[in-house]
Amino acid sequence: MTDVLIVVALLLVAGAATVAVVTRDPVRQALVLAVLGVALAVLFTVLQAPDVALSQLAVGSALTPLLLLLTVRKVRRRARRKEDAS
Repeated sequence: MTDVLIVVALLLVAGAATVAVVTRDPVRQALVLAVLGVALAVLFTVLQAPDVALSQLAVGSALTPLLLLLTVRKVRRRARRKEDAS
């Protein structure tokens, strides 16, 4: 039973990682990165590493995508300001 869970979790991680690489829009990439973080947390839980899973949830699924979204927002605002000033 645990082998099946591990295989399913690995397939979920591989699928999410592939989608993250293929996606071109930075906002969508950040959202897919959050999904990838959750998938990795599930994998770590299945592999009986709950402390690593909690860290992955905090950093990989919440903090990193949030920072990326804020960065993209700021870059787009600056680009709009430059266009308006020109």
